[in-house]
Amino acid sequence: MKRKMSRSEIVVKGASAILFVFLLCCVAFTAAYFLTRWFYETHPVSRSDFIVQLVNWGLGLVFLILLGFVGSIVTRPKQIIIWNEMMAALRRIAKGDFNVVIDQEGKYRGQMGEFVESINEMTQELRQVERLRQQFISDVSHEIQSPLTSIRGFANTLQREDLSREEQRRYLSIIEKETIRLSRLSDNLMKLTSLESDHVEWEKQRYRLDKQLEHVVLSCEPQWLDKELDIELDTEPCPILANEELLSQIWLNLLHNAIKFTPQGGSIRLSLKKLDGAARVDVSDTGIGIPRDDQQRIFERFYKGDKQRTRTADGNGLGLSIVHKITELHGGTVRVKSTPGEGTVFEVVLPLGDSVQ
Repeated sequence: MKRKMSRSEIVVKGASAILFVFLLCCVAFTAAYFLTRWFYETHPVSRSDFIVQLVNWGLGLVFLILLGFVGSIVTRPKQIIIWNEMMAALRRIAKGDFNVVIDQEGKYRGQMGEFVESINEMTQELRQVERLRQQFISDVSHEIQSPLTSIRGFANTLQREDLSREEQRRYLSIIEKETIRLSRLSDNLMKLTSLESDHVEWEKQRYRLDKQLEHVVLSCEPQWLDKELDIELDTEPCPILANEELLSQIWLNLLHNAIKFTPQGGSIRLSLKKLDGAARVDVSDTGIGIPRDDQQRIFERFYKGDKQRTRTADGNGLGLSIVHKITELHGGTVRVKSTPGEGTVFEVVLPLGDSVQ
């Protein structure tokens, strides 16, 4: 990161530049004085003091210009080398080589040094973006390849003539689940793309957050009844100014995860509490928990952490990324607390909105 010069450093640099110019002027006008003095002593001519001073000043200016010209000629080859080096670096960057680092140790100073430092910072950022892009492509390819391999394998198996009706139905059911998995992956990728777009404005409206949580729990009733889970909902009236559709995605993702990773007969609890100008929603379960190392990365795209938590076929590691992004868009925070073997708590804190009383 580029360091901003302090006021004392700026004063020192300015004073140094003034002193350098002053010394050049002293050299030029001193040389002019001694030259004219020698000339008048060796060539007796009539002259007035005004003419002498005028000649001294004129000759001093000529010497000053000559010194600047000679200095530019002396430093020009170095400037050309520096410029060629920077142009070569920029051409490599334009061709996609983001490993370019211009060594500026002792070579570039002043504005040129700041320019070189900016180029190095730019290549560092581009290198990071390129690394994330390659990782993203690799993750997407891996997620797509798995269901496609299953679909291809079971489609080939279905071509066998000795399969029973029951086997055919089972293989077709697997193919259907894998296509649903692909569709969900595509859906989530589109959601993330939309959420990260700077050109999309999400409309907010006032509604009851507690009513929304009740509706989400009821919509997931078939899933938690199937696993015989004990669901507890603890809320209080809480109006909020937010995008209702986006917040619904948060609660659905968190509740689906809780149901997915909670064993048969476990329990899930959703609580809503009003804070000072904010609302806090906790989604807790008695599931398998998340290891401490994985808790730092679970909101990253495609990160699935411990294999035990990803044994189900319908996960793609994007749900919590969407939760984090929607919470961030609303100016809130999301945190996780978990103990392996005991359970997990996701805590979402959202501002109620300026116009919400």
